Amino acid sequence: MMKRRDGFQGEKLISIPPKVWKDTLNQNNSLFQLYITHIGYFPQAKFHYRERRKGCEDNILIYCVKGKGHYIIGDRRFEVAANQFILLPASTRYMRYWADKEDPWTIYWVHYTGPDIEGMNNSLDLDILRGPMSIPLNLKAIEIWQSIYQCLEMGYSKDNLCNSSFCLYHLIASFIFPDKHSSTPYENEKDFVKNTILYMKENLGKKLNVEEMAKLNNFSNSHFSNLFRKRTGMPPMDYFIHLKMQRACQLLYKNEFKIKDLAMQLGYEDPYYFSRIFRKCMGSSPEKYRLQTRKTS
Repeated sequence: MMKRRDGFQGEKLISIPPKVWKDTLNQNNSLFQLYITHIGYFPQAKFHYRERRKGCEDNILIYCVKGKGHYIIGDRRFEVAANQFILLPASTRYMRYWADKEDPWTIYWVHYTGPDIEGMNNSLDLDILRGPMSIPLNLKAIEIWQSIYQCLEMGYSKDNLCNSSFCLYHLIASFIFPDKHSSTPYENEKDFVKNTILYMKENLGKKLNVEEMAKLNNFSNSHFSNLFRKRTGMPPMDYFIHLKMQRACQLLYKNEFKIKDLAMQLGYEDPYYFSRIFRKCMGSSPEKYRLQTRKTS
């Protein structure tokens, strides 16, 4: 199996050079009791894999918004699902984490440390073997993460580094104390996403568009797209295509449809275009997928 640290389509990644922090801490040590060393977003991170034989000197926060992942600490193995997070305190213990082969995770993550990171971890009772924690969709954390990332994209000035470090406290708090950061709008957003997905499933044979789905929920196109993506980790049209391909897999496995007939059922008048989309999403042609699934069943 391929193993990749990064390089995923659509990823975001910033690693702050150690010299930047060394110089900044020498001049402004009192400002930075916690600070970010690496920050990233990996969408559908197929073949993502990291092995840390000597542990990690940073704390590692990983928030899974879609798909699944796995990790090992010492001889203990855990699975991480959507809307779960892991917070691994700095440690010298062996650790390894990777994306699920069939349903690779989409993750927001941050590495952070500080002059007394061990003392802070002990005060918060962070246990490296605690396992993944479930949490309602943490829109607040995603918003803070984006703010931090955008700030660091603008360079490593003292102001930018200081702002990102102060925001880091808020980001961590939104996970450790989720009940302090929940809001009523979340329930409404959750309902609108659920209703939209149900509408998509009922219309897999049609050609829906963002405008139609936004109108269904009384939102502007941009507001609808932004909320939907935050909730699911995917743009609405990508999610709709994902559902179509999921249905295509079911039909290919259960029935002997000709590819052109199957494509028509899912709203694709051009069977060649359907096959290209299927290959892009599933990694093989519809015909090959049918043969492979029949052999393994």
